[in-house]
Amino acid sequence: MFEHGLGGGAGEAHRRRAPPASHGGVDSCRPSPLPTQEADVAAVAALTPSVVPWHDSPNYDRPHPCPPSVRNRLEKARRDLLDAEYATHPVDRYAQAHLAALRAAAAVLTARGRSRKSARPTSVWARLATVAPELAEWSSFFAAVSATRAAAEAGVHRLVTDRHADALVRQAGEFLTLAGHAVARTSR
Repeated sequence: MFEHGLGGGAGEAHRRRAPPASHGGVDSCRPSPLPTQEADVAAVAALTPSVVPWHDSPNYDRPHPCPPSVRNRLEKARRDLLDAEYATHPVDRYAQAHLAALRAAAAVLTARGRSRKSARPTSVWARLATVAPELAEWSSFFAAVSATRAAAEAGVHRLVTDRHADALVRQAGEFLTLAGHAVARTSR
């Protein structure tokens, strides 16, 4: 799942990642380390189930697991980000990074569960700004780069340079981390 071909995209060295444990006392909504982050003891310890059973912990509250639909969206977002990192063409990196952010936003919207039917359609980014105000700046940013993504995918490749693509991959990675934290806070 975390190994995608040889050769790093965007000048990154190829790193192997072990998939995070998803059992026991682990918070299933906690974001797993992204491929761009070096695993350290704290990150691994956060993913390691506690030796003490949850019912013996000071906070006896039963954990509220993340719904499968939210977990699936976050995992797809992580895979899309990994694909973006390993894509060789800047337009592909840009589009995959934007798609990863879009899936992460959808996970937050699903977790928050405020589905209001309106007469006119709204973008995911507009809905995210109202449902998760702490992510409003990110939603404005990704709404602004949506037009560039659409134009680049339509064949206007001059809009996306290697530098732009690499920057969007980094920003999408940051957004995925924040979206994962927003989902984890929601499911508690």
